[in-house]
Amino acid sequence: MSDLFLGIDIGTSGCKLALFDMAGKTIMQAAEPYPVYYPAPGRAEQDANEWWAGVCRSLQRLWARGADPARIAAIGIDGQSWSAIPMGFDGKVLANTPIWMDTRAADICAVWEKRLGAEQLFAVSGNPFSPTYTLPKVLYWAERDPELLSNTAYILQSNAYIVYLLTGAVTMDYSMSYGWHNFDQQKLRYDASLSRELGLPDRFLIEPVPSCTVVGQVTAAAAKATGLLTGTPIVAGGLDAACSTLGVGVTEPGQTQEQGGQAGGMSICLDHPRMHPKLILSPHVTPGRWLLQGGTVGGGASLKWFAEQLACKGGPAPENIFEELSAAAETAPAGSGGLLFLPYLAGERSPLWDAKAQGMYFGLKYAASYAHLVRATMEGVAYALRHNIETAAEAGAAVSELYGTGGSANSHIWTQIKADVTGLPMRIPASDTATTCGAAMLAMVGTGAYPSCRAAADGIVKIRRTHTPNPANAALYQHLFEIYGDLYRSTSESMHRLYDLQSTL
Repeated sequence: MSDLFLGIDIGTSGCKLALFDMAGKTIMQAAEPYPVYYPAPGRAEQDANEWWAGVCRSLQRLWARGADPARIAAIGIDGQSWSAIPMGFDGKVLANTPIWMDTRAADICAVWEKRLGAEQLFAVSGNPFSPTYTLPKVLYWAERDPELLSNTAYILQSNAYIVYLLTGAVTMDYSMSYGWHNFDQQKLRYDASLSRELGLPDRFLIEPVPSCTVVGQVTAAAAKATGLLTGTPIVAGGLDAACSTLGVGVTEPGQTQEQGGQAGGMSICLDHPRMHPKLILSPHVTPGRWLLQGGTVGGGASLKWFAEQLACKGGPAPENIFEELSAAAETAPAGSGGLLFLPYLAGERSPLWDAKAQGMYFGLKYAASYAHLVRATMEGVAYALRHNIETAAEAGAAVSELYGTGGSANSHIWTQIKADVTGLPMRIPASDTATTCGAAMLAMVGTGAYPSCRAAADGIVKIRRTHTPNPANAALYQHLFEIYGDLYRSTSESMHRLYDLQSTL
């Protein structure tokens, strides 16, 4: 009996696979790491072949533990954003893909912005012309490696690459279209005039399909490589952040996923596209919905740094370190005695987009305790979240409630802090597997197990706890948030000077 659904997540640090039943219960999981390569300054690459190898090994682990491929009714695949996988006419990968951290195309972006105008590019795509997106990477190759592009049959995204190897189908789903600035996010089609001006061949412009569309079935060759059954349906899948957003039940306007993984951020659900030059716009994996997203450097990684470098003095961290840090934070007062933390430990993404931004603790006194430092770190991440929410409000995107996901959502004190800082209710779903669950939900909808993404969310997502803002704390955080914003504005020039000096040390 085919009663289970498989979600495959092609992340940055590794792939994760999970089997779910119709109620969203996690039956079994497997994961496999793979590296990021940094061959030169500004470059961050991965070998898509290693993604596939990781998927195959993870599936073998599932079979070894007793999973039955005959029970898999359908498969959904999500992946990291802004890949650019050059596929040859023989169906082979021609080069490593620059991933979302890769900035090699910065100079190319400047040339094209001057040639076409940043306003025109933004008006079509609703996104800044940043080198991290897919299109600038392709334009980089056109300028620096034209032979590679002449041998390229098509450019695939991360989820589409796995779909291709499983089914032989060349696809792109709507949620991944935002990597191409020549794709009109309002009309949901390529802008023919802009595509011509950019010199893009038609074969690169893959027509997108809804994420829950069944695009093929597992081929005999793929079945031999993976152990999956020939004929198992595969849906197009989508962007990892969008699948995570679906996986926590966000399908209606105003509902917002709060990302509590290593990075921080939010994804606001919209019923029509709203653009802001400092945020990220993409279609949702839920048809008829868009996401206005903000992504920050400071998420769970900030507390991880604190745990490793301060709490554990650079040594190994015990398994319960985050529970210990949460317990410490609960003993400190709201506002941490006036201690502020700027979580810009690797620059900052939205809404600052400043690679030279510097992290800091501000307001240190002898009275500051270990607990104050822990809580201030958590509060700094919450301030970064609020900064993105307030930026989205400038575009008319209102947030009604937050749905927390990621490891940070397991900390009751941290989620309460986020509710207090933002002034919004914070709902925590029962599952820690939101991303793979969202991918599996697309497979459920695509094969008719649920009639819609909304129905799947209603049937699967369960809220295990809710945090409501504490009015007294919210009032205090209002004052501290204003100072938090002033700190970057008043010190950014010094941050940049220090960054430039650091690069010489």
